Amino acid sequence: MSVAAIETVEQLVLREDRAETAWLTMNRPSAYNALSSELIAALQNTLDDIAEDPSIKVVVIRGAGKGFSAGHDMKQMQAHRSEAYFKTVFTSCSRMMLSIIKLPQPVIACVHGIATAAGLQLVATCDLAIAEGNTRFSTPGVNIGLFCSTPMVAISRKVQRKKMLEMLLTGEMLDATTALEQGLINRVVPADQLEAAVAEMAAKIVSKSPLVVKMGKEAFYRQLEMPLADAYTYTSEVMTQNMLVQDATEGMTAFMEKRAPVWKGK
Repeated sequence: MSVAAIETVEQLVLREDRAETAWLTMNRPSAYNALSSELIAALQNTLDDIAEDPSIKVVVIRGAGKGFSAGHDMKQMQAHRSEAYFKTVFTSCSRMMLSIIKLPQPVIACVHGIATAAGLQLVATCDLAIAEGNTRFSTPGVNIGLFCSTPMVAISRKVQRKKMLEMLLTGEMLDATTALEQGLINRVVPADQLEAAVAEMAAKIVSKSPLVVKMGKEAFYRQLEMPLADAYTYTSEVMTQNMLVQDATEGMTAFMEKRAPVWKGK
């Protein structure tokens, strides 16, 4: 049976909902969760479903097996070598990455083993990321004659410019501590504490107003691309609209009354 035939019946993204959090597991462990066209499509479909699911407040993305993701599936790309195929893969992957940014819910990357090339792009695209201490990160495309151009879009928005170019031009690995220092991840924890640390962060976000989190996430990414004065004008309007929602009234009232707020999502 061909790889393509296997992947049409394999469940490429496993979803488990618990505590108002959707845990998504990329399920290609034998290929280090390489982003095949089928896996990209499965992630896209799952994210589209979650975007319309008000019961989910946070999303976690992780990888099955020994690593988070090794990036694009080079074997598949070589087997379908054509300009049209390459354009389709990179366009669909970019759309999936943008869907994470546009998703109403915050997305946490739960990272272990390796995150390389487009796998590291996925980590950088997620709103937050926690990694276990032995994780390694890289953009190694230059080593095989393929500059990591699309991965650098997300990664270069998190990493200092000279460090980013060093990663791109040398293809060398970063350890988890360096990735933390460079802003690629939020936290490094022991391997046996990874899931608990991610669950703890998710629970903190779940406890907030989902409407306010949605408004804040959207505003964060929009203002980043604006000139300073425009960003202040835009966020002043966002703050005004935020002040008028019911959850803001409830939150401020609860604070003054020294009680826990009861969010309505309105």
